[in-house]
Amino acid sequence: MIYIPDTSAIIEGVVVDLIKKEKIKDKIVIHFAALSELEHQANKGKAVGFLGIEELKEIRRLSVEKGIEVLYEGERPTGAQIKYAKLGEIDAHIRDYAWSNGYVLITCDKIQAELGRAMGLETVYVEPEKKETRAKIESFFDDDTMSVHLREGVEPIAKKGKPGAWIFEKISDKKLTAEEIKEISRELIENTAIAENAFIEVDRKGSTIVQYGDYRTVICKPPLSDGWEITSVKPLVKLEIEDYHLSKKLIERLSKKAEGILIAGAPGMGKSTFARALALYYARQNKLVKTVEAPRDLQLPDIITQYSKNIGTSEEIHDILLLSRPDYTIFDEMRNTNDFELFADLRLAGVGMVGVVHATEAIDAIQRFVGRVELGMIPSIIDTVIFIKDGAVNKVLELNMVVKV
Repeated sequence: MIYIPDTSAIIEGVVVDLIKKEKIKDKIVIHFAALSELEHQANKGKAVGFLGIEELKEIRRLSVEKGIEVLYEGERPTGAQIKYAKLGEIDAHIRDYAWSNGYVLITCDKIQAELGRAMGLETVYVEPEKKETRAKIESFFDDDTMSVHLREGVEPIAKKGKPGAWIFEKISDKKLTAEEIKEISRELIENTAIAENAFIEVDRKGSTIVQYGDYRTVICKPPLSDGWEITSVKPLVKLEIEDYHLSKKLIERLSKKAEGILIAGAPGMGKSTFARALALYYARQNKLVKTVEAPRDLQLPDIITQYSKNIGTSEEIHDILLLSRPDYTIFDEMRNTNDFELFADLRLAGVGMVGVVHATEAIDAIQRFVGRVELGMIPSIIDTVIFIKDGAVNKVLELNMVVKV
């Protein structure tokens, strides 16, 4: 039999697994369309492109080792076909070629498999498997580590302690090379394809953001940065609202009155930890809670839907939240004007909003709305500001509108 994989089968490592299990013993045909798509993705700096190329190299190595012939056939796709690869152009190119030559199609795409079978094409469909894995980045963490900072030409550094009381420590005296950081990045990205609760949140030419279980990892590379760099953050504690020992007055306000809440504080002070605790509190009160995050790193139960601001547009998220009618939406975190305008518009539409913002003082959180919305509208948008410092609620502000006559 002659097998031809599509790009999904190559990227997911299915071909390599089938060779190792000796289910492929004869010939493998790699279509030039698959090569072109992977090349295109790699040239754009997409992690999936580099992952696919690494799998092709492994297919070549194993085929030489096991005496399997690997052929490269087919016509290169046009620019339009590559441009519309997400719409199925490359898949159709490979599927039609397999049908014309009587090859066995290997795919991890269920729609591709069903279409192949409908055409009478012999198809091997392998569902992408999710399993427990351990990434090398995890080895840099211990029970006291808040974040790990890796950069080429520098010793690995860990931030240890708790919000407001942390220190930097060297993990090793050995300086990391660019190749070592590339390998850690590659392995982490590969593991997102097979690990439970792992995904690539953002994949740009100069940066990749990966959510791997509890670990939020930002990978930066040239030309965006002047060298390869990895920053990985893991929440140390998962608190409930009761752990903050809030006054009865504040609890009552959060339960019955506050519907436009800002959680403010300096970076690393525990804002997201408090936002998570508040989301769980509202969920326990039988409130419908949703989140808007970038990236989705709040560790929440399945009953709370988490939307990605990096993937959905502001308009799409706006429509979804108005149509799904949540009682509260947690916005973690608001950075640009579009975020503040979305928060304001949803709040004015009657959705309970909790926004997370960076601010050195509680009043600065309100100031960040000035210039983005009309000044007189701010009390209608924000009614409560909770300032977090050193992992605790440091100050609470209540906003009211007063008219002097």
